[in-house]
Amino acid sequence: MAVHIQPVKGTHDILPEEQGAWQRVRRVVEATLPLYGFREIATPMFEATELFERSVGVATDIVEKEMYTFADSKGRRISLRPEGTAGVVRSVVSNGRLRAHPLDRLYYFGPMFRRERPQKGRFRQFHQFGVEAIGEASPTLDVEVIALLMRLLAAVGVGDLELQVNSVGCPQCRPAYRDLLVAELQQRMAQLCDDCQRRVSTNPMRVLDCKVPSCGEATAGVPLLIDHLCGDCTAHLDQVKAGLAALAIPFRLNPRLVRGLDYYTRTAFEVVAAGLGAQATVGAGGRYDGLVEELGGPPTPAVGFAVGLERLIELMAVEEEAPPVVVYVAALGAEARQRGLQIADALRATGVSCELDHGDRSLKAQLKRADRLGAHKVVILGEQELAAGTVVVRDLARRVQDSIPLAELVATLAQAA
Repeated sequence: MAVHIQPVKGTHDILPEEQGAWQRVRRVVEATLPLYGFREIATPMFEATELFERSVGVATDIVEKEMYTFADSKGRRISLRPEGTAGVVRSVVSNGRLRAHPLDRLYYFGPMFRRERPQKGRFRQFHQFGVEAIGEASPTLDVEVIALLMRLLAAVGVGDLELQVNSVGCPQCRPAYRDLLVAELQQRMAQLCDDCQRRVSTNPMRVLDCKVPSCGEATAGVPLLIDHLCGDCTAHLDQVKAGLAALAIPFRLNPRLVRGLDYYTRTAFEVVAAGLGAQATVGAGGRYDGLVEELGGPPTPAVGFAVGLERLIELMAVEEEAPPVVVYVAALGAEARQRGLQIADALRATGVSCELDHGDRSLKAQLKRADRLGAHKVVILGEQELAAGTVVVRDLARRVQDSIPLAELVATLAQAA
């Protein structure tokens, strides 16, 4: 008995008809990133679990509940990557790039994995592209990275976006604020959801970003970090805002914007889109000045962002169609199909898109298929043409046809393509 096997929950197929949008994003990224000096890096899809515990944070939802973790044959703990930054930084450190590349500008594409509740725009295997600029602390680099994100989103045709910006402080000012926030939240525990009650002791700033309505009501009026920043963090944020204004990039200061990962410092930003409901963030990032040192490198500032490709493609205004077949070879009979194989192979070698009928269909059926495929021209080859050393070339748009010598066919069509 046949078994009907469904995709694993939280995964999805990217079908041929959908690939045009994905390829469009890739083309835009590959055309834009070099203008900013970024080069592509590819890291493994799984790493030592310790990498994510040290970088993302053991008290985050990702590490506590969402990672796919297993033991290899020697008992070592391995995890599928839940995000891209940790692996890129690990690669920069382990490959000794910091000395040769004082400002290492890198970008990546690839699948990520989180065992969370699937919903619209959120999958357990999802795809991201991201950029990491490692080696510079200046707020102008933050601005440049944000400007790059906005340019990429505009270039793929996504509109109706809002850039939100905040500061999440630094190790000098954040601990005192954390103590103040915990004291306030402990007085409101009964109004918080179960996750936020746990976060009060493990990751209290995440409570401010909770999407549960009761948590939003409970945290109304609590102190905000933006009012408790140290002088250096305040100056950094002011320069980021000034840089965005200088580039005429609209933004909204959102004091409740936080990052769920421990490695972020100072600048945090998100790009939010209309039409995605609660899961409205298309791209997000910020500064993470302590991560390189945490992973064994020297103290090194860095900033970057990641974009969820599934959410981005859902918002793209134009769905690309597959490129049309330029030439369709309609061969009638076994001998003609053999010659048709040669014709198709020779045309493709010159860069002409071509499709050949491999069935024993009638000429009428083959012409209908050529029309459905959007072919520009049809090469008709049967016994009569083989005997005469000619082929019939029918122009489907002009509805005319000519008989030309077989020896001249490839050169004629390659020139006209």
